[in-house]
Formats: sequence, structure tokens, C-alpha cells
Amino acid sequence: MNLNYKMVADVLVNFIKEETEKTGFANLVVGLSGGIDSALSAVLATKAVGRDKLFAFALPYKTSSKESLDDAKLLADKFGINLQVIEITPYVDPFLETLNLDNKLRMGNVMARMRMVTLFDMSSKYRALVLGTSNKTELLLGYGTWYGDLASAINPIGDLYKTQVWELSKYLGIPEKLINKKPTADLWLGQTDEDELGFSYTEVDRLLYHMIDERLSKSELINLGFSEQFIMNVAERVRKNQFKRQLPIIAKISNRTIDRDFRYSRDWGY
Repeated sequence: MNLNYKMVADVLVNFIKEETEKTGFANLVVGLSGGIDSALSAVLATKAVGRDKLFAFALPYKTSSKESLDDAKLLADKFGINLQVIEITPYVDPFLETLNLDNKLRMGNVMARMRMVTLFDMSSKYRALVLGTSNKTELLLGYGTWYGDLASAINPIGDLYKTQVWELSKYLGIPEKLINKKPTADLWLGQTDEDELGFSYTEVDRLLYHMIDERLSKSELINLGFSEQFIMNVAERVRKNQFKRQLPIIAKISNRTIDRDFRYSRDWGY
């Protein structure tokens, strides 16, 4: 899983620049959570389009940790990122109260989707594309909210495993405080990714690399030292979350169905 991080950074910066320009946009919008994934996407974007064309937003809820906001500000200060803070509590709480929601998972999904509602509104305001912040590990495991944090126009880090996100962030000089902190969606007090998943990113990234990138069989994975139960649990998560990685399935009626037969590149006709 070792990469040439100078080359990776160059590829991702060019990707952001080219894909933004292809769609006729110049600006980008990103949510800065205080975590490492959004930090990496934001730093790459500043190198691609410039600081003045990136609009970053911290979107805390009343239960969000102060540390998350402080870390978002730390990154913004270091890289000169234009950061605005929009408190989502005033419009999340009425929704939760209307439906009498007290389920943590459902509440977390509402917060994630309200954040994305805000980002897409800001994308309209600034005529900007929404920049994705989900890494390959999260996408494979389905660890994210559909049409919430998983939504974006372009995603520069979606082919990097979490452990690779950490390494590229080190290369780009992102503060160690963000790299070393426990990953969390910060949806409720004390929530961490690895506690919720039930395994570490280091552990699952190694398995996913051999399972997905190298396409090793179950017996070969067992020979590498992975337990059969762990292999099956992770494989099942990848399988059952495939729907989150695809566009909505369209029933085929005509000869030219969108995303099946009508599959032009993003910039066709330009």
C-alpha cells in the first residue's frame, strides 16, 4: 500500500483543477469538520484552484465538540483557508422535535444531511462545486450517510484508504494534531469511528487492500493471518453497501437509458 505521495498529490491537485473546469465552474465548497479527511480535501483544493476560490464551512451542532471547531480553525489558519462557521442547531432541532426523534443513528443522519443541505446551498450562492471528503475505506464499508457526507460533485480522496489519507496529510504538512486524533463523525458525545465499526482503520485497510485491490480469495486472506469471521464481516459490509456507491437504478424502457446507454463524459459537448 506504499505510494509515492508527491506523485499522488500532483495527480489529485490536477484532478480537482481539471474536473472543476470541465463542468464550467471555478469555485469549490467544502465542509471542514476538524477531521483529517476534510482537511486533506481542502488543502488539495487550495493548491488546485487557489485559496480565494475555496469556500470552507464548519457546521457544528450543539453537541459537537469544541475541539472539532478548534481543529478546523487550526487548519484554516495554517493554510489561509476562508472558513465560515454556520451553526446547524437552529434548523436541526425543529426537525428532530417535530418527529420526536431520539434515536442516535437517525439523529446523526439528519445532522449529516442538514450539513449537506447547507453546503449545496452555499454552492449555489458561490457558484461552486461541492468537494467530497469520503475516503476509500469509508466508501467500501458504507460508513457514511447516503446523501449526507457521502454526497459531493467531485471527490479527490475517494481512492485513498484511511491510512493513506494520514500519510498524504503528513507529506502535505497538515498539523499532526489532526492526523493523530481519533477519527470521529462528531455526531454525538464520545462517538468515534473505530468504536462504532468495531475494528481499527489500520487493521481493516490491510484486509481491504488484499481483498479489493489484490482480489485475494478467502483462503489466501486466511493464510495472511486474517480470521475467517473478520473477513466475512468486512466482505458483507462491502457487499450490502454497494447501493451507496451507485447512482439510483433507473428502470430501462428506452434504447438510451441514462447511466446505461447514455453515458457521455462529464464535459461532452464543450
